[in-house]
Amino acid sequence: MALTRPLRKVLVANRGEIARRVIYACREMGIATVAVYSEADRHAPHTQEADEAYLLGEAPASESYLNIPRILVIARASGADAVHPGYGFLSENPDFAQACADAGLVFIGPRPEVIRRLGDKGEAKRLAEQVGVPIVPGYNPVTYATPEELLPHARMVGFPILLKAVAGGGGKGMRVVQTEEEFLASAESASREAQGAFGDPRLMLERYLARPRHIEVQILGDEHGAVCHLFERECSVQRRHQKIVEESPSPALDEATRTAITESAVRLAQAVGYTNAGTVEFLLETTPEGARFYFLEVNTRLQVEHPVTEMVTGVDLVHWQLRIASGERLDPTLFSLQQRGHAMEVRLYAEDPANEFAPSLGTLSVWETPHLPGVRVDSGVSAGSVITHHYDPMLAKIIAHAPDRPTTLRRLVSALEQMAVLGVRTNLTFLIRLLHHPAFVAGELHTGFLKEHTILAEPTELAPPAEVLCALALVDTLARRTAGGVSGSNETKSATPSPWQTTGYWRLGGE
Repeated sequence: MALTRPLRKVLVANRGEIARRVIYACREMGIATVAVYSEADRHAPHTQEADEAYLLGEAPASESYLNIPRILVIARASGADAVHPGYGFLSENPDFAQACADAGLVFIGPRPEVIRRLGDKGEAKRLAEQVGVPIVPGYNPVTYATPEELLPHARMVGFPILLKAVAGGGGKGMRVVQTEEEFLASAESASREAQGAFGDPRLMLERYLARPRHIEVQILGDEHGAVCHLFERECSVQRRHQKIVEESPSPALDEATRTAITESAVRLAQAVGYTNAGTVEFLLETTPEGARFYFLEVNTRLQVEHPVTEMVTGVDLVHWQLRIASGERLDPTLFSLQQRGHAMEVRLYAEDPANEFAPSLGTLSVWETPHLPGVRVDSGVSAGSVITHHYDPMLAKIIAHAPDRPTTLRRLVSALEQMAVLGVRTNLTFLIRLLHHPAFVAGELHTGFLKEHTILAEPTELAPPAEVLCALALVDTLARRTAGGVSGSNETKSATPSPWQTTGYWRLGGE
């Protein structure tokens, strides 16, 4: 079908692996790309792979990737006709979407008013309730309510109870309150945190679900009113409200529940006239009467874990983002998809498991990823990349696909075991041990999995063994000879740094 407004050039308002992902998709569709970067990312892979690249500003995100006026200036100067926000940064900012529209740029995502409406968790819950999508029992005030005003409603819902920031995300402004005596102090603290993080102190109350599973449904909507789903992903294994492992299909869903939850997601999206890609998130509770699901929130953007859906459906979600933004209708085949096999993704971070998973900073001296059948690696780094404190420390996503979950799991572990990362600490060993855990292998997942099960978290970077130092010495000798050094001479013309200088003095089997 002919596009109503073919895209010629897309500015990618992001960095790292998602910027590269969008650049690749545009290249495959014959669309030119514009990268933007901060001073810290001047030599990052995404700046080398786009057709054009422009400096945004200094390293802090507030001076670069969150600088809306500067992004719009670059878009105009480069001749871009569309902007892809990726995820994070400005991807769910309705003001940015509106600024793009006002500048005559196509924002590759939902309309500003949809982002604004669904970004308000209270409004989104009221909408879900109106269209018959189950919500967690609780109290959802329309306007700000003080902790004292919330307390009677908390008593009615019953303890333990969950406090949530209406404008929140990432666990900010969220508290589990076990008893009434803790409530006022917890509500005041959560409200202050919500005000500081989002400029909005409003809180809502929900019945606390002790061991829920986190299920999300991928949706696509075109500009002609059609909405489809691309099945579910399970993202229950989390730490500090951040997902670590994602998979599809969920081991917990039977066909009846899968149909009910995906139809609920589509119904909610249709109610707001949703366009482009998005994710409707749910909590799944297992009770003696069976499984019950409750609406959680909508992420009005492409998710980090979108490759899981791509692997089990064969649908390129970024291609469809671009096609929808060009005015194309959803293809009829999208409404009759079947899940094919099983896919699982883990997130590899530059973090120190031995230090409470604090970010690990430094230069990647070695970066080798596996090349295996059924394995995909989406990364934003290469050897020589510098990991700074300015941005999220995710290095890559490793995704495996196979006919069934056990085979997928073995394939993913094999891929992780074949990775080589030096220069920073990573959670590589932690991920391997997590995937080997009997409860994970059995699919017994819930959002408190890592609190309930102890996964040993040793650092993965070790001191180079003697064999490695011997190999470095051999490389040094060959490099000197190649560069014109004389065998047996103490002099050489080679400018290659010598490992004898960089590793210090050492002796096999000794000091």
